[in-house]
Amino acid sequence: MSTYNGPWPARRVRQEFFDYFRNRGHTFVPSSSTIPYDDPTLLFANAGMNQACDASLHRHSERGKLKRAFNTQKCIRAGGKHNDLEDVGKDSYHHTFFEMLGNWSFGDYFKKESITFTFELLTGVFKLPKERLYVTYFAGDPQNNIPSDDEAKQTWLTLGMDPTHVIPSKFNFWEMGSTGPCGPCSEVHVDRIGSREVAHLVDGDDPTVVEIWNNVFIQFNRETDGTLKTLPQKHVDTGMGFERIVSVLQEKMSNYDTDVFTPIMARIQELTGARPYTGKFGAEDVDGIDTAYRVIADHVRTLSFALSDGGTPNNVGRGYVLRRILRRGCRYVRKKLGAPIGSFFSSLMPVVVEQMGDVFPELKRKQDEIKEILDEEEESFSRTLDRGEKLFDQYASKAKEAGSNELNGADVWRLYDTFGFPVDLTRLMAEELGMTINEKEFEAAQERSKLASKGTFKKDKSEALKLDVHDLAALEKNSAIPKTDDSAKFGIGNINAQVKGIFYNRQFLSSTSSIPEGANLGVLLDRTSFYAEAGGQECDTGNIVIDDVCDFEVINVQAYSGYVLHTGYLKYGQLSVGDEVISSYDELRRWPLRSNHTATHILNFCLREVLGDHIDQKGSLVAPTKLRFDFSHKAQISLPELAKIESMSIDWIAQNVKVYSKDVDLKTAYKIPGVRAVFGEAYPDPVRVVVLGYDVDEIANDVENPKWRNASIEFCGGTHVAKTGDIKDFVITEESGIAKGIRRITAVTGQEAHEAARVADELRARLDALDLSSGKEKDTGLKVFSVELSQADISVLRKAELKDRLAAVRKAFDKQIKEKETAANKAAVDALVTHFQEKPDSEAYFAILEVNGNAKVLQNVIAQGKKLGKPVYVFSPDVEGGKIAHANYLPENVRSQGFDAKIWASRVTEILGGKAGGKEEGSQGVGVHVDKVEEALNVAETTYLNRK
Repeated sequence: MSTYNGPWPARRVRQEFFDYFRNRGHTFVPSSSTIPYDDPTLLFANAGMNQACDASLHRHSERGKLKRAFNTQKCIRAGGKHNDLEDVGKDSYHHTFFEMLGNWSFGDYFKKESITFTFELLTGVFKLPKERLYVTYFAGDPQNNIPSDDEAKQTWLTLGMDPTHVIPSKFNFWEMGSTGPCGPCSEVHVDRIGSREVAHLVDGDDPTVVEIWNNVFIQFNRETDGTLKTLPQKHVDTGMGFERIVSVLQEKMSNYDTDVFTPIMARIQELTGARPYTGKFGAEDVDGIDTAYRVIADHVRTLSFALSDGGTPNNVGRGYVLRRILRRGCRYVRKKLGAPIGSFFSSLMPVVVEQMGDVFPELKRKQDEIKEILDEEEESFSRTLDRGEKLFDQYASKAKEAGSNELNGADVWRLYDTFGFPVDLTRLMAEELGMTINEKEFEAAQERSKLASKGTFKKDKSEALKLDVHDLAALEKNSAIPKTDDSAKFGIGNINAQVKGIFYNRQFLSSTSSIPEGANLGVLLDRTSFYAEAGGQECDTGNIVIDDVCDFEVINVQAYSGYVLHTGYLKYGQLSVGDEVISSYDELRRWPLRSNHTATHILNFCLREVLGDHIDQKGSLVAPTKLRFDFSHKAQISLPELAKIESMSIDWIAQNVKVYSKDVDLKTAYKIPGVRAVFGEAYPDPVRVVVLGYDVDEIANDVENPKWRNASIEFCGGTHVAKTGDIKDFVITEESGIAKGIRRITAVTGQEAHEAARVADELRARLDALDLSSGKEKDTGLKVFSVELSQADISVLRKAELKDRLAAVRKAFDKQIKEKETAANKAAVDALVTHFQEKPDSEAYFAILEVNGNAKVLQNVIAQGKKLGKPVYVFSPDVEGGKIAHANYLPENVRSQGFDAKIWASRVTEILGGKAGGKEEGSQGVGVHVDKVEEALNVAETTYLNRK
């Protein structure tokens, strides 16, 4: 593993690209997020084209006004259609995260200029010999009547490319989908070796001849019937793989040997103590350590960028892809490099920030948050990795002993369901042993598990198991079932426990063998790590497990007079009284519960500070996704007061003070100045006291010191964070009254708070864009925005700001419309008056009015004609709406000749379609054939002239 000291370090390559296009009138556009929040069909931004679409589609935004642009787009290809995850580590060039350098033209320059820029940068700036370059152009598609791209070909030849290096290709036509913008493209390939002729290797998957740049010329639109329509404005979108061009300029055959990756490799070695990276692949990488280096280096980049953009590992969609990536990486760290996991990736991540934080400042801004998320996820997986690997080894041995190289699919599902092993990780582990997995059995086991989780337990939920007074009386008499020691709920991690009781159908059983499959049952342990629902905090969920023997999924946990009942169903196996089990709560659910409970204490304190000492808690909910707090207060809380409460709460989080807790004698605890307790609640003696910023022992030794009044001190039996900084953020999303003299505040913390801020930012950007739009698009957009804003789960303060801004935009728009309508109305009426002034002998007035189908203006023109006693027929097309308004008037002297307005309108309707109606004096209608307005005008006139 060597450090690059040549003329083309990665930073310089990127900067030269930036400078070249900036000096040619291009505007730098920051990379869009790797998380495409506005496109649910896409897991991650996976191409530079994501930026081009953003700019070309949002024409009313500042970005939409660009003519020339450049940037480096962050891309992730993992999961979904474009998935490089399982190839990473096996070769020199696959990555789940990569940068795509690109330049764009939106209706400005086209093929000649774009190709010239490409050639100049590669040969003039990067000094690549043109003899090593090979270019392709679209060969045409006679079957679909698409000609060869001779303009691209000729441009390359004019620049001095050898004709044998300019190669036609029928594949050089870019399309985003079955319909939409598309066009030919021209790729640049480079021969890494040189001094040879290798046109035959272009597009041949030869690692020595690689594509480095693609120019896409968007000149057509693919219609729904499959035909191509030439676009009125032509665009250019180009993309050059950053890691690949760096490897070419640094003369490295592998991207992993460039200084894009070598600092990460060096840090991996430093953290693990493994042997140095030697760049071996396949069978040559005998111990698999080089592969591990590549996987870990790739995965830390992907995780750092995805998390900095707001991605969150979880069990759904892109969140599950991120979890798979982290767990895959953890397994390589533990198994191949022999290093402990728990905080490995967060220790490696700073080198990525140091390398790339200048270009992507979000990495620096979010570094602490990325670390916390990585540590939460890694620590959670560390608790099951070794147990899962041990089971995997047993499953593999069992299969081989049976003479099979195929793992049982049900066993693979068990590794996922109980130990969190993604199936692609198990597949990888199997491949290392020359084995496969039975995919059909895996899918069947997965389906059975889904049906079980949807089935009996949920049906029985309304009749959830509870211990009533008779059950509790029986327990008190049964010395074999002691009260549950639940002190471990305040700690972190799994504990070993023993089954003491199995509760089903109002009976305590010795085993589950007689209980129907999938039935809802309860389990009592001698000790538990699960938190039972209490004090407004929701219970933990998780599993009670005997590895490879039994898995009991815990859905609900309730405490009854000291007995903690774990309710759920058996996923597989049986349980018996006396069994030694692992009590394993879901730490990833517990984490936000802790944050929200401590945040509730902070909120309670801040409410008293801002609103006064009369604030008393009347109820609360601590859930994983939000907190809710009910309290006594007679009036609605004003926005300035809410802002102060939220700001003070955020200050508590920023101070990152320690959270202390300890049991204190109840009588002594009540003497602490400022202590918060729920009125009427019966507290145990001793009572657990939770304090922010001061050690409980310090308080107990000086109980009546008035300075404790300035701290949050509460009686509480819930779980809490170790320090307030773990809460990360705090946003109030709702304030309302729920009863006379009782108010309710709902708030979110952590990831939910960040998501609320992101949605608010997105709404603000949309409102900015709407403000720049006009006409019906603006009117419709503002109406839709108003509904979405009222439903948005964002900060009440941000929502109020946006509502005020929306009201101002709407008021200005309505005023503008009214002024336009007044001007248009005046112009239309004046035109009629002028017509008869200039042509006093004219019998009637016929006109097409450019007022977007405004029927009110038409009626005002009609009214003026009526005043003058003149026949009138006026039309106004609404092209966007696909309709045309029309109206007429006939004075009495014309009607007396046997011709009326209804007959007149019916003739026009035959041309325009739609409907018309009215009286003999005047009619109005709405037609649908906007393109026939001129014809309708002529018919109206000739019908009138030929009425006799």
